[in-house]
Amino acid sequence: RLTFVSQFCLDLFVYFMLPGFYPENNVEKPLVVVRVLQLIVNHYVMSFGMYWSHRALHKNPWLWRNIHSVHHWAKHPLSRTTYQDHWFDNFANAIIGHIFAQILVPLDYQVFWLSRVLRVCESLEKHSGISGRFNVVHAVQQGLPYAQMPHHHDWHHEGHKGCNYTFTSIGGAWDCLFGTRKSGRSPECTKTAHDAMVSGQDKTLAKESFFDGQYACFIPLVGLTGGVVLKLVGCLY
Repeated sequence: RLTFVSQFCLDLFVYFMLPGFYPENNVEKPLVVVRVLQLIVNHYVMSFGMYWSHRALHKNPWLWRNIHSVHHWAKHPLSRTTYQDHWFDNFANAIIGHIFAQILVPLDYQVFWLSRVLRVCESLEKHSGISGRFNVVHAVQQGLPYAQMPHHHDWHHEGHKGCNYTFTSIGGAWDCLFGTRKSGRSPECTKTAHDAMVSGQDKTLAKESFFDGQYACFIPLVGLTGGVVLKLVGCLY
């Protein structure tokens, strides 16, 4: 209930305080190839913010204890687990993920709403506990580098602190780039290209780094926020 109320209030606030955030339908659309590229870049920006906010929720003891641990009560999640969390969890993701991405890489009207639907479906599939080609959104993103399937997120929900790896919401490139990728367990039929590549090897790229500090994990988020502020100031002036 608090999640619904907070999201509704946030949407109203953005609508009135950020004119133009929600794209109009009566403007000329760019070429299809441009719209596809904008969608991909927008989703990578979105997943970058959500990656670091998710990692901070695990690495900062106060955030883990008071906010994100509520979501991780489920060691073997189902789709409904997506919204079984602290209200601030989804609230922060909406700001750092969806809102920041739309400000930095604006989408046109149709692609904007398509992006919202894809993101909701991705999250529901990710928590479904089922991996396969009928996971439509995850199957579509298999062309992205180091793409993940629901079994990767199952692995994330197991173990101490829900396991401090595999944080990326879309694709999997950020986990690989920042050293938090772990393939987990997966039957042959659901293996991604990266799973197959590391088959028979140590299936983890997870390692401790400077950004695992309980405060250092916020540095990328500060940088992202700074980029958003500069973009907004540039639009105003």
